[in-house]
Amino acid sequence: MSGPDGWWRAKSTPAKVETYTRWSFHSFAVIEAVTLALPLFGSLSPVPAWLLFLLVCGHSALCAATSSRALDWIRGTRKQPRRLAAALAVATFAVALVALTLEGTDWRPATDAEARVGTTLFVGVIAFGAGTLALATRNRRRMTHVVLGAGAGAGSVSFPLGLPGPAALVTAGVVLLAAGFLTFTAAFSVWLLNAVYELDEARETRARLAVAEERLRFGRDLHDVMGRNLAVIALKSELAVQLTRRGRPEAVEQMVEVQRIARDSQREVREVVRGYRDADLGSELAGAQGVLSAAGLDCEVTGSAAGLPAQVQSALGWVVREATTNVLRHGDAGRCAVSLRRSEGRVTLTVENDGAPVVTDSGRPGDGSPPRPGSGLAGLRERLGAVDGVLRAGPAGDGVFRLTAEVPLPPVQDRRSSPSSVPRHISEVTP
Repeated sequence: MSGPDGWWRAKSTPAKVETYTRWSFHSFAVIEAVTLALPLFGSLSPVPAWLLFLLVCGHSALCAATSSRALDWIRGTRKQPRRLAAALAVATFAVALVALTLEGTDWRPATDAEARVGTTLFVGVIAFGAGTLALATRNRRRMTHVVLGAGAGAGSVSFPLGLPGPAALVTAGVVLLAAGFLTFTAAFSVWLLNAVYELDEARETRARLAVAEERLRFGRDLHDVMGRNLAVIALKSELAVQLTRRGRPEAVEQMVEVQRIARDSQREVREVVRGYRDADLGSELAGAQGVLSAAGLDCEVTGSAAGLPAQVQSALGWVVREATTNVLRHGDAGRCAVSLRRSEGRVTLTVENDGAPVVTDSGRPGDGSPPRPGSGLAGLRERLGAVDGVLRAGPAGDGVFRLTAEVPLPPVQDRRSSPSSVPRHISEVTP
């Protein structure tokens, strides 16, 4: 990796949220072990303290494993961890029962330190266990039943073991609140993770729909242009065949008409293709800012395309279109800057975005080497080559990817009048 955070930068936004969610649940296990297990050594004798310490650490590890498997189940990569959840439920009940005996019973009075540690351990173990079990259900009604069951179970178990009625009721209420808070946290984290994945899928679907819509438009234009002309050509060709068989001279006129319609069809098809391939730079800049802003990126566009020759605008418009597509599909950008500058007879277009993916020599994320050139950049170089332009693309440091296109501007006199128009005017005035 290029740096300590290379593995993180190589992840997509949904993958980052999933990693954050997973390690948040793992941190709950660490919090349980630190807050519930370590205080045992200051309040109990060594042997009971070590035994309870191992029980709490085992329970926290089981919670971490169950939450990880539950997230895999929610993402659809594994089956529901029913056996692991059942084991966690049994372990939670066992550890809570042992903790409850520390609070003291009618048969074994407890010291103040033991009672305090036992109450904390009893409430904490049930709360963490219930929150993890609720995560493994993925159903709001079942989550509610888990929380209510944890609170009711805490009260019903503590009262028969000798705790006074008010103390048992307070214990049940505290367990209910703690388990409800952890369950709500788990449910909200899962909802947020699913929402991020759904938004990512919606963005990809929107891109595919845009491509499909453009293909339909292009096919519809070709059908409108070619459908009628081909039908007329077929009819006139058939008529010319019939006239030729009868020796009629009108067959020549029909074939001349067929030739004219065919040439008109070629011209109209070229116009359709030219309209499909040409890109207006001003429209592409405005469209890029709108699309990137809609995707949640901070997009800044500077410069104006006014006054640029049509060929230059078309070439640079395709650069903007391809660069916008790459920003949306690759990396994890949060900011994109597009600038258009003119200086010393050249126009320079720069597209710069952060969140560039870190890739390996094999083209996979890892060591920070630039990605292998794709067909999109190759096509842009061909288009820029037609107007003597150059294209440069690559990392610019600190996760920034920069694409620069430079195109020379023709002299002012060439832009005012094309060379091909001069001889025509001369021939018109010369006898």
